[in-house]
Amino acid sequence: MKTYRVKPQEVERKWFVVDAEGKVLGRLASEIAKILRGKHKPYYQPDVDCGDFVIVVNAEKIRVTGKKLDQKKYYRHSNYPGGLKERSLKWMLEHKPEEVIRLAVKRMLPKNRLGHRMLKKLKVYRGPEHPHQAQKPEPLEVKA
Repeated sequence: MKTYRVKPQEVERKWFVVDAEGKVLGRLASEIAKILRGKHKPYYQPDVDCGDFVIVVNAEKIRVTGKKLDQKKYYRHSNYPGGLKERSLKWMLEHKPEEVIRLAVKRMLPKNRLGHRMLKKLKVYRGPEHPHQAQKPEPLEVKA
């Protein structure tokens, strides 16, 4: 019996919508990363982008456990001397909640061109509305 190799043009992509209200950040991000990679499909291959599109709504209503609101820091550098900027998770959730979920999922994907392509299939929105009704997204229940 021969092994079946899926071709990128044969991959059938679906759209899923996830409501992040009351969900724990890390558990939600790992489920989203699994769907973006395509690990839920029977023909998953690590070297082929066979994942689906994911829409996340209500990003500002995400939960975190423990003391992460004050202790977790997000760093970025401007590539100038003394250009290291740091922001707490509390500040990020108030000002950029979409970025918190996007970064959590990004760090769970492969760090190569394939991972960048997978991350483009993630759409995160602050409120309950999204502009992707034409794709007929299916609701996805995440146990978190």
